[in-house]
Amino acid sequence: MSAANGSMRFVDRLRDAIFPPRAVYAHCDIPCGIYDPHEAQISALTVLRMDQLIGELAMPAMDAKPEDRAAYASKLARYTAVKESHSERVKSEVRVIWGDYVTPDHLKTYPQFHDLTYRILKQASKTRQGIALADAQELVKLVQEFAELFWRTKGATTRKQPSMQKSGGDIVYPVAGA
Repeated sequence: MSAANGSMRFVDRLRDAIFPPRAVYAHCDIPCGIYDPHEAQISALTVLRMDQLIGELAMPAMDAKPEDRAAYASKLARYTAVKESHSERVKSEVRVIWGDYVTPDHLKTYPQFHDLTYRILKQASKTRQGIALADAQELVKLVQEFAELFWRTKGATTRKQPSMQKSGGDIVYPVAGA
C-alpha cells in the first residue's frame, strides 16, 4: 500500500470519527417485486397500542415526588416518540407500495387505490397530532383495507387473523391458492 493510500484512509477515518456517517434506509427502486403491507399493519397496531398506553398512564398528583413526575414524563415521552415514529412508518410503507408497486393497470382495476392511500397518509398524520383511540383504530382499519387491496392485485384472497398483540386488532394475510 502506498503512503498516499494510507494517508487517505486515515483522513477518511478521521472524517468519519468527527462527522459520523448517518445510516440510511430505503426500499430499492429496481423494482425488485418484493412488497408487503405487513410492516404498515404492525406499525398501525403499534400506534394504537401507544395511544392505549398513553390513555392508561396515570398523571402524578400535584404533591407527587419528583421521581414520580420524572417517571411519568419519561413514559409519556417514550410512548409519544414511538407512536409518532410508527405513524411515519405507516406513511413510508404505504407510499413505497403506492409509488413503486402500483401500476396504471392496477389503478384501472382498483381506482380506489389513490383515495385510500391519501386517506391513510392523512390519518397517519392525524395520529401523530393526537392521542384519540378512535383515530388510531381508523388508521388500523384503513391499513387493513390497503393490505386487502394490495393482495387482490396479486390475485390472492385474504383472511384476517387476530394479531395476538396487546393492542388487539387483526392482521390481513394473503391466502395462497384460494
